[in-house]
Amino acid sequence: MLNRSMPFKTVLVAALLLAASGIAGAADSLTASVSSPDGRNRLTVSIDEHGVPRYTVTRGEETVIAPSRLGLRFAAQPELGEGFRIADVAHASRDERWEQPWGERRMVRDHHQALRVRFENGSGVHFDLQVRAFDDGIGFRYEVPEQEGYGDLVIVDELTEFALERQGTAWWIPGRRYNRYEYVYHTTPVDEVVMAHTPMTVRTPAGTHVSLHEAALVDYAGYVLDHRREGVFQTNLTPWSDGARVKTGTPFHTPWRTIQLADNAAGLLDSTMILNLNEPNRLGDVSWVEPGKYVGIWWAMHINVRTWGSGPIHGATTEETMRYMDFAAEHGFDGVLVEGWNIGWDGDWYHNGDVFSFTEAYPDFDLEAVTAYGAERGVRLIGHHETSGNVTNYARQMEAAFDLYESVGVTQVKTGYVADAGQLKRVDENGLAHYEWHDGQFAGGEYLRSVTEAAERRISINTHEPVKDTGLRRTYPNWISREGARGQEFNAWGSPPNPPEHTAILPFTRMLAGPMDFTPGIFDLMPNGADSPNRVKTTLAKQLALYVTLYSPIQMAADLPENYAARPEAFQFIVDVPTDWERSVGVDGAVGDFVVVARQERGGADWYLGALTDENARTVDVPLDFLEAGRDYTAQVYADGEDADWDANPYAIEISERTVTAGDRLALRLAPGGGTAIRFVAAPE
Repeated sequence: MLNRSMPFKTVLVAALLLAASGIAGAADSLTASVSSPDGRNRLTVSIDEHGVPRYTVTRGEETVIAPSRLGLRFAAQPELGEGFRIADVAHASRDERWEQPWGERRMVRDHHQALRVRFENGSGVHFDLQVRAFDDGIGFRYEVPEQEGYGDLVIVDELTEFALERQGTAWWIPGRRYNRYEYVYHTTPVDEVVMAHTPMTVRTPAGTHVSLHEAALVDYAGYVLDHRREGVFQTNLTPWSDGARVKTGTPFHTPWRTIQLADNAAGLLDSTMILNLNEPNRLGDVSWVEPGKYVGIWWAMHINVRTWGSGPIHGATTEETMRYMDFAAEHGFDGVLVEGWNIGWDGDWYHNGDVFSFTEAYPDFDLEAVTAYGAERGVRLIGHHETSGNVTNYARQMEAAFDLYESVGVTQVKTGYVADAGQLKRVDENGLAHYEWHDGQFAGGEYLRSVTEAAERRISINTHEPVKDTGLRRTYPNWISREGARGQEFNAWGSPPNPPEHTAILPFTRMLAGPMDFTPGIFDLMPNGADSPNRVKTTLAKQLALYVTLYSPIQMAADLPENYAARPEAFQFIVDVPTDWERSVGVDGAVGDFVVVARQERGGADWYLGALTDENARTVDVPLDFLEAGRDYTAQVYADGEDADWDANPYAIEISERTVTAGDRLALRLAPGGGTAIRFVAAPE
């Protein structure tokens, strides 16, 4: 039996070459370079006339990143960034396949060429740049070894730059703003980006698609892209409350700075580079981490049918939870999320971080009775910990809170850190409060601590108001999903609600980082009434397509049970669609316009397809060559009705069946704000 937590069929194609392979006189060389296995992506390191290390990235004949600076600055030591030479160069190569315990695809190929460049100055101070070049992009990081004068360090600036073509098109959200990552995306020339969170996606004038992000963010500050000189972006590290960026000591290494590359938008969807730059699973056997679908006492609070706090319409009651569990059991869902069960929600809960208890329930919620009731029906309670940004209050209770959940069989927990960016409350040993950023070094450590504490009790974590995803799900597979973008709830009360193009941008931006708990599946598209500015700006069929296009191993059927009961034919797709996949294929798309994704059920022969568009109607020609050749499939198609329109007629849907093979093509007609969802049922062999 294959151990799903271990690498699979590891093949080292070439061992580390200790000499400067392919570079004459490496100790005195002014350049070093490495190319991807297919030869198209190339990173070249150089030293300019001031001894400043720089790098350039090309794809074929195109310069994607013009010469850009490298280096680090410290509070009390000379910077690593000027007066250096290339002292040593080493190359390596790897080609291996490893298995995800869950994911968009079961097997991942890690195929790259590696380069290590040692920089040294006249005083003997030195540091390394590690580079890995893949067919889907390039990653690099700094490694600073122990050396005299560089023990305890405070990083005050990272000098890494990305020099982009100014006339490219960028899709981005603002960085270092109050609402964290929860913004509508801007589509602008590169020249008009100010300060952007990553991933930021760019289409160059030549058509190449580039995504800038980072991988393996551990014990370091996340960065935003700070537009300095025209077209030149610097990694602006998120500071501590005292202004320091990173507090560390040698030896240390930074996260990987990542540049994903593809010929077109759909090519980005197939990238695995972020995962490959993370360390393998550290948890051992993770068979207890279970993908699945859930319902929840959640949307009812957002549309004011229920309340988080106690009172006459309290949502998290024993009776209401059992009602949801009955619904989940009837339709094959394996979980029910309950928010508002614990003391602290009364009053202005957004600011209640000091008073939340994570072990004491409201009198109308019986935790033991609810979990026992669910266990009898094969439905688990999904726990919830909202901190309202007081991480110290949560940290003090975390172990007891997870112990309580473990004792009653809760195996998944949604955590929340609702607070303005820069307002996470940290109380020091003297009782003094400090306020930190969600993507700073301190918060990153707190998020990871919640994951590792949960893992000790075989609990998985779905983080909301998180630090950005950087692929740590590979290393800690119980970090099963997170938020980190504008989700469905903004359609209930946001100003404005998500525009139709929003979910045609997410797959090419936020979703390149990893899974998102977007919470799709709203069937009452005007919950506040037809005249309310807040509504879901999609067709019904598009809500179904989201289950395929926006990946998460845990997917919520987010609407109220009665709204699904009213439309059982459309609801069948949500009942059928899996959340764990054997293969995934980016079929077609254009950022902000449309996207088509196909996925094969893990351990099965059936395929599922999701296609959606922005506010414009379009017909998309989809080849079915991802299907198994020589096999018939029954395509169960959930399509926009002939006169469907997100604004005028969102509920029009046509459900049909036809027989197809891998040699066929489907013309998918997508209404304005619309979509198509398809299940391809494989004929028996």
